[in-house]
Amino acid sequence: MTRHFATRREFLQISTVGLSGMAFAAGHGGPAGASQAAARPRAESTILLFLCGGASHIDTWDLKPKAPAEYRGPFQPIQTSAPGVTFCEHLPLLAQQAQHLAVVNSVDGQVNTNDHHAGYYHNLTGHRPDQSFVTLGNNRTPVPSDWPFMGSVVGSKRSPHPVLPNAITLPHQPSKAPYTRPGQFAGRLGVEHNPLYVQGSHSSPLEFTLPSLTLAGDVTPDRLASRELLLGVLDRTRRGFDNAPPVSRWSTQRERAAGLLMAASTTRAFDVSREPLALRERYGATVNGTSLLAARRLVEEGVPFVTVFWYEDENLRNKCKSAGGWDTHGNNFDCLKQNLLPELDRGLSALLGDLHDRGLLEQTLVMVTSEMGRKPRIGDPRSGGVSGQGRDHWTHCLTDLLAGGGIRGGRTYGATDRLGGYPADLPVTPADITRTVYHAMGIEDLTAQDKDGRVYNLLQESEVIEALF
Repeated sequence: MTRHFATRREFLQISTVGLSGMAFAAGHGGPAGASQAAARPRAESTILLFLCGGASHIDTWDLKPKAPAEYRGPFQPIQTSAPGVTFCEHLPLLAQQAQHLAVVNSVDGQVNTNDHHAGYYHNLTGHRPDQSFVTLGNNRTPVPSDWPFMGSVVGSKRSPHPVLPNAITLPHQPSKAPYTRPGQFAGRLGVEHNPLYVQGSHSSPLEFTLPSLTLAGDVTPDRLASRELLLGVLDRTRRGFDNAPPVSRWSTQRERAAGLLMAASTTRAFDVSREPLALRERYGATVNGTSLLAARRLVEEGVPFVTVFWYEDENLRNKCKSAGGWDTHGNNFDCLKQNLLPELDRGLSALLGDLHDRGLLEQTLVMVTSEMGRKPRIGDPRSGGVSGQGRDHWTHCLTDLLAGGGIRGGRTYGATDRLGGYPADLPVTPADITRTVYHAMGIEDLTAQDKDGRVYNLLQESEVIEALF
């Protein structure tokens, strides 16, 4: 594990205040003119749903029914609520929400390794991976010089939330240590802008915990407050020491963490059990479904950026020849039809409908992406070739979905070639998508300062996809 991640963990554990066991559980077209841009609603929050593993674009949003059988697979396209927009037949609920969605089929996410680590980095930061991803492979874990995660950039550009962090990630941190995925942290912006990680579980989908922010058995918020007062007195005797930037950041993190623990609104924000049973059932009784419901609650609390990383189900490892997520090296069609697509269909359609019903969709940008698409030609050598019915990695093309936050839904943008392998019309990059997210949230100043005070640009080679608004 890199020092970058260890430092973040040290900051959040706040061990000097003796904290260690409290759970937040189920008890709580073309370029627009200046006048158009000025009239656009600004997204106050973004919910990013990341389909961990590499979701098959060609079996979900960009089906090719006229392609040869060895490419197209058995799924059929169905009409949606948006004229001319088709989805996979196994996404019937989401098809009813298509009027909200802009489907960007021409994302060129190519990376130098065609693998997960680099794909995460490219799609989460908007920056192409450097040569270290080739030389180190899965050992290329996060480092302090990484380009920052888009959620960290948004969080750094917004005023601090009164209680909660500006960027929150749930229900897990991909991937299992020591192979933590790069791109999901603040990198060169500094650890103080890292997302707060909230942990969910498949066994108790209504419960969310902050493993590094917990109160030991008999420590109550009142006792914590007393300790904070004592620490304040001690700290004032070390002012010279505290002026050092790393210590200053530590102090800020400690105060922030203590504030989180003592705030009733923190517990309330993650308590999805407060929602009506019918609504919880609409999202689905899975950790991914309840994470999307929790994301909606966090948006209501005013959190600027919430990320839901699809939590893989290890029970699917053997069936899908993967970690149990969207990395369908084997049995691609059965895994999608029987497991992945029904859960996605239910949860994402519920989120879009719920946000719309509450009048929150215009001020909330919803984005769906992955680290890659899947190879159009069926048959992955690692799962028996054609007989294994899997699809291999394919970073050369993927589809992103955008809704709300001023996005004009009910349409597709761009197209791929007849086999779904490469962008053929209106190609865009993850940098353009990331820049579009910033633009939707009213963030146009993409400059930052390094530790020596030098100004640099966070995302220089990118363009806003104006036609989506």
